[in-house]
Amino acid sequence: MTTASAPTAPKRWIMFALKRAREKAGKSRQDVVDHLDCTTGHVSHLETGRNLPSAAECEKLLVFYGLGDRWPFFRELLKAAKKGRDWWKAPAFSGAEPEWFDLYLGLEAWARVVASYDALVIPGLAQTPDYARAVITAANPGLSEPEVKRRVDLRMERQKVLDREPGPPRVWSVLDEAALRRPVGGPEVMRAQLRHLVHLAERPNVDLQVLPTARGAHAGLDGTFTVLDFPLELPGDPGTVYVQTRFKGVYYEEAVEIGEYRQTLTRLQAEAATPAESPRVISRIAEEMAA
Repeated sequence: MTTASAPTAPKRWIMFALKRAREKAGKSRQDVVDHLDCTTGHVSHLETGRNLPSAAECEKLLVFYGLGDRWPFFRELLKAAKKGRDWWKAPAFSGAEPEWFDLYLGLEAWARVVASYDALVIPGLAQTPDYARAVITAANPGLSEPEVKRRVDLRMERQKVLDREPGPPRVWSVLDEAALRRPVGGPEVMRAQLRHLVHLAERPNVDLQVLPTARGAHAGLDGTFTVLDFPLELPGDPGTVYVQTRFKGVYYEEAVEIGEYRQTLTRLQAEAATPAESPRVISRIAEEMAA
């Protein structure tokens, strides 16, 4: 488990993928020291994200691990890691989110799959501007209007990942019925939010499932979490689980920890209405709010 002091997305992927590749190849850090003719500290820095490998080092390591064919992908990762600031660092979003949220923004922007259980509110990738504003102001009543606007704008910018080229991520959310019935921003705002969810569910890369309140106790009672899967070119990467608290983001990266969360999400998906049924459930809740 790590907190948000970890490196940004491309750099994080490089360090994590190289570490996993070494372990899968059955190599020790000393083997890498001998192969690169470097120090143990240098290898440690590469695998913790403190330093980026040079292009020559990265290619040499991939060949050493039997993954020489992955070099073109890693070359692009290196270029991305060395580029300027990510989009959320633009002046328009300055101070919109705490620094500890930067890593999540990077991971979400590059993820292949974003799967979540959302217990209290609609997830950020599916929020309307009015709903997002209501959530942000309720959680942070001391924010000024410009600060609220920056946060709403950033949340809307995040949603562009749904149209990412060459391919958007698959987004799969299990939504607790309580989150759908909570009139965030008032009935009108909530009805518009629910209609937006129904439209999102029509996208081929979006699956929404409603977990009925009538199910009673269920596997997700510990709260909201997100499971992120990354490009298939990252060998042995089990993904990451993200859990957000009021003061920091927590990232679970050990295979055993991630496996537990995946099992929980699988149970929730089995208990919830299917992706085909859920839009009708959401529409029905919207109609009840209008009554």
